[in-house]
Amino acid sequence: MDTFIKFSNQSQGRDRIFRATQYACALSKYLLRNNSERKELATKLHSLESHMSSGRKLFRLGNTVHSIEAAKRTVQLSDPVLCLCLTVANVNRALYFICDNVLWARNVGLIHDINKDRWSLNASRCYFISLVMNLTRDAYVISQLMVQRARDKRFQQKIDRHLSDCPEVAEVMFPPLDAFLFVLFESLKSHPAVALDTLKNICDLFIPLDRFGIYQSNAGVVGFCGLMSSLLGIITLMQPKLKIKP
Repeated sequence: MDTFIKFSNQSQGRDRIFRATQYACALSKYLLRNNSERKELATKLHSLESHMSSGRKLFRLGNTVHSIEAAKRTVQLSDPVLCLCLTVANVNRALYFICDNVLWARNVGLIHDINKDRWSLNASRCYFISLVMNLTRDAYVISQLMVQRARDKRFQQKIDRHLSDCPEVAEVMFPPLDAFLFVLFESLKSHPAVALDTLKNICDLFIPLDRFGIYQSNAGVVGFCGLMSSLLGIITLMQPKLKIKP
């Protein structure tokens, strides 16, 4: 209970709860779309989804500064790949929050003379770039972990035992591919923070992909992926050791 209280007292924690509720409503609304007896419930879910989205925009008003400060820290990283990926991701995340703040001001009537669709599209573009750079960082970290594992003599012996103990696998796929998948699985298994961050970013990626028409799915897929990434975000906030670093 203390963990939940500490989590809910954080602005990011409340944002994650609102986000999970928002996408849960979107998913539920999609599942009820053909149920004529639940039209009233679907209307209520749509209203709740809108309220959650508006509430999240209010919680994110200060996130631009946080992203800029994060960019200042990551630009000092000694690893050039991590420095590039994380700095570009944080800068685009800051730009995304600026667009999001402008849209919030437009929705509450503080400003009027802006093109809402253009600002929304720009926000999605910044969000997409940020996700791509974060996934690039994840792939880079995973590759480093796999190289470290592969160079370990004891782990190499473990791979050899795996291949010899599973001869039926060799009939289905090439041994090098099986060894690659085995090293990948073991690397992610030993570093759950990397696995969770990668899965979270992959789930989030479906949202802008659908928005741009690059990979069109449906509201149900978007709702499910958004809900999954929100739940993973809640887990990493409640358990800081599962948050990827840097």
